[in-house]
Amino acid sequence: MFYVLDHVGIAVRNIEDALPFYLNVLNGVLEDRYTSDTPGVEVHVAVVRTDDKIIELLAPTNKDSPMARFIKQRGKGVHHIAYRVDDLDKAILEAKEKGTRFLEDTLRTNALGRKLIYINPASTDGTLIELCSYPTN
Repeated sequence: MFYVLDHVGIAVRNIEDALPFYLNVLNGVLEDRYTSDTPGVEVHVAVVRTDDKIIELLAPTNKDSPMARFIKQRGKGVHHIAYRVDDLDKAILEAKEKGTRFLEDTLRTNALGRKLIYINPASTDGTLIELCSYPTN
């Protein structure tokens, strides 16, 4: 399986407060904004492209959302690192065969059509890693 760094998810309290740094200092381009109200996700997302890399700014939609809990427990900053794969189902199967555990309830397709799942941080020595694949239209 071939893994390519896809994006870095950054936990922020407020996207409007965070955006100026990524747009004005890093010369990023705001590519998309959306809100996911899916239970267990509940985030506002700003997708910023800096050169050839993507940063997703992730802000909680409410004080009880998983992102709000993350910020309360760990603070703002890197939430996850995402790797793109050609075939997510195959990548999951291969990783499981090597003993990797997943957060099974995170398997979903997001608002952009990206299919994703998070690896249990117990399998990565503490880092939350997303595996994702995109539709091939």
